[in-house]
Amino acid sequence: MKALLLAPALLIALALSPSPDNHAAKPPQGPTAEHKKLSKQVGTWNAELEYMDMDGTPMKSSGISVRKQPLGSYWLIDNFQANVMGQRFRGQGTTGYDPLKKKYVGTWVDSMTPSMMVIEGNYDETGKILTMEGMGVDNAGRPAKTRLVTTMSDKDTYVFEMHIQGEDGKFAKTMTITYKRQARKMDTVR
Repeated sequence: MKALLLAPALLIALALSPSPDNHAAKPPQGPTAEHKKLSKQVGTWNAELEYMDMDGTPMKSSGISVRKQPLGSYWLIDNFQANVMGQRFRGQGTTGYDPLKKKYVGTWVDSMTPSMMVIEGNYDETGKILTMEGMGVDNAGRPAKTRLVTTMSDKDTYVFEMHIQGEDGKFAKTMTITYKRQARKMDTVR
């Protein structure tokens, strides 16, 4: 009887004990260079949107993105607001770097979509273009593979493009957002 009681405890102890394989999988301590790259986006950004309406009509609007790191250097939190298709639109995204996957990872939720998008990807060899993919929804609300491409033009400007995969397997651009950093008051004082 004692052996039967000790068996589960022994299995739990073995599962929780460090092993050579577990040590290799531990993430580095402290923020990496990839995490530090996220901090360059902290600030308030003016956003100019170009997108397709439900019927395919090109539309334009403007918004604002406030990006902070309230949890420390690992996560960038984006609070976005705009007027989209005549409606108030609010969204929130998270972006971080997962050193175990060696990929940037993120989530997106908003006031027009009942599903959470989970994305991952990496920068290209120039370090200026971040491409992330995940499952989103198309204009009809159906699940669709989504590709998000962010191109850093300079420290105060970047362009975000959303591409959705169609039934033919090809990706079509559905939205472009050009972000320009708002000047802080102390930057404009002379």
